[in-house]
Amino acid sequence: MYLNTIRTPKGKILAVCDKELINKTLNEGEITLDIKKHSNFYKGKLVNEKELLDELKNADSFNLIGKRCIEIAHKSGLIDKTTVKLIGGVPHIQIYII
Repeated sequence: MYLNTIRTPKGKILAVCDKELINKTLNEGEITLDIKKHSNFYKGKLVNEKELLDELKNADSFNLIGKRCIEIAHKSGLIDKTTVKLIGGVPHIQIYII
């Protein structure tokens, strides 16, 4: 999985994308998620499950795209799967801690 950490005055934002999705464009009705076009937002370092969990637990907000990263966040209790949206059959969630 790719993990990009963005630090802002309001906190730490994580952008996470399953590796195989980095050059994809997803469509669902009128919604288009062009991961390829915005790959710089997601393409940080490659991480494993433990590294991802450590980062997610210390994030202020996160944006997750892909079955693998969503499942890891769900298993750890960080997200509720009922709030996950499917875009082109791919799970996506954005969590903002205000």
